[in-house]
Formats: sequence, structure tokens, C-alpha cells
Amino acid sequence: MNSDLLELSLVVFSLVLFTYYSVWVIVLPFVDSDHFLHKYFLPREYSVILPGVAAVILLICIGAFTAVVMWKNRKPKKAE
Repeated sequence: MNSDLLELSLVVFSLVLFTYYSVWVIVLPFVDSDHFLHKYFLPREYSVILPGVAAVILLICIGAFTAVVMWKNRKPKKAE
């Protein structure tokens, strides 16, 4: 039961995040800058900066995971 709730909450969170970002990037540039909708979103330059920072963090995590796995699986050198 707990895992079902966790899975559902992750799906809902992803859907909300995707909808928010899509409206922010696709719809907002066509809305007047004095419209009330703009107060619910960050400035437009963050729409490029935040995914870039997330991508860098993801690449660092993937690199660190790969390094740890390779370090643990290395074979000791044979002494001759």
C-alpha cells in the first residue's frame, strides 16, 4: 500500500512539474508582461538556467556512480 502511494505521488509530482514548466516556457512568452499570471512564475532566464544546473548535477551523479562501480570492480594486479 505504501509503495502505491509513493508511486502515485511521484507521478503526480512529475505531471505538475511538467505542466508548470510547459506553461512557463511555451505559454508565458505570448502573454502580456503585466498579466497576473506572471507573478506565479520565475523570470524567463531561469527557464534555461535551472534545467542546465539539473543536467550538470545529473551528469556528476552518473559520473560518480560509474567511478564507484569501476573502483569496486577493479581486479588486483598480479604479482610476477
